[in-house]
Amino acid sequence: MNDVSPFTETTATARYAGFTSLIESGPVRKVTLFTGVPVWLITRHAEARQALAHPDIVKSITEFPHQDHVPADLLAAMNTHMLMANPPDHTRLRKLVSAVFTRRRIETFEPRIKQISAALLDSLDGSPVDLVSEYAYPLPITVICELIGVPALQCDEFRRLSQIAINGPVYSAETYVDAATEMVGLMRDMITQRRARPQQDLLSELITVRDGGDKLTDDELTSMMVLLLVAGHETTVNLIATGMYNLLSHPSQLDKLRADRSLVPSAVEELLRYDGPAMVTIPAKTNAPVRIGDVTIPAGEVVLPTLSSANRDPRRFSSPDQLDITRDDNQHMAFGHGIHHCLGAPLARLEARVAVNDLLDRFPRPRLANPADEPERYPSLLINGITRLDVLID
Repeated sequence: MNDVSPFTETTATARYAGFTSLIESGPVRKVTLFTGVPVWLITRHAEARQALAHPDIVKSITEFPHQDHVPADLLAAMNTHMLMANPPDHTRLRKLVSAVFTRRRIETFEPRIKQISAALLDSLDGSPVDLVSEYAYPLPITVICELIGVPALQCDEFRRLSQIAINGPVYSAETYVDAATEMVGLMRDMITQRRARPQQDLLSELITVRDGGDKLTDDELTSMMVLLLVAGHETTVNLIATGMYNLLSHPSQLDKLRADRSLVPSAVEELLRYDGPAMVTIPAKTNAPVRIGDVTIPAGEVVLPTLSSANRDPRRFSSPDQLDITRDDNQHMAFGHGIHHCLGAPLARLEARVAVNDLLDRFPRPRLANPADEPERYPSLLINGITRLDVLID
């Protein structure tokens, strides 16, 4: 099997049929992706956890599409962050950023998230509405821009650039490099402004945070800004959008949630498992022969744990293709595993809980405008998302 179809399928039915086929074909297999890159896919839950925690499977930016076209200075300004780093650099970076991007800081932002959500719901006019463009997209991008300190007038521009950055494989190298150049330029301008006039935002604190005599370099600052902005909204957009679609297309689950709002946290976890926003992790590479399951992957090979298939592995989850918002044993890997477990997971969970609660408070009986049609999924290697979701809210 040379081309792995789940990533380019445009419906959930076809995409998850492809992931099921991958699970059934074995936990480790070598394929050539639609990008033309040969990789070892890790498709099952136990083996994916093993790969994500293995010390000889390390991050390597050179395995990401288009990186050979990116000038060295731009590459450093985009990718000198903890998601692309290995110990001890990863340990140092995560410690510095964690000192600023804390769970407490996120929790104190909840009232503002609810204000943004309420304003967006107030602005919904008419029915049906496209829940993606009118709610699922603007909520997370506004939240992360305000947290970081991005001016409101630049949010749409950063949103456009981040979509290219995170979906690089489906764009040309020229488009990707142009977007990266523009994004880094905007970041550098913001850093210069905050150094001159610090404010009460995440960027100002990232500039000043220190661990003894250590602090973030200029490339680390721009890279962390890119990571926080791109990962901080793209994944949450699709968690909210696909999550609402799956609730609306499973009326019995929606009725159960409507009747008992205490189920919202477990519902969010199940939505993450069932149809999570990240299909795979960032590609990694073996720096020595690595045995995963009963397969030995040679040194120097690209390894790609596949979260979407691992989260539907019947060896780990009972009835994995059923949506069950009361599922108790739900150790999904939607946010990864090991040292690279997503630092922004608490923020994504909080935004999803607010979004679901607020939407059902305002519109208790939302319905799919076209229940017989599956929303279109856009092709991507990393992100699992829908392009549009028409919902009746009257």
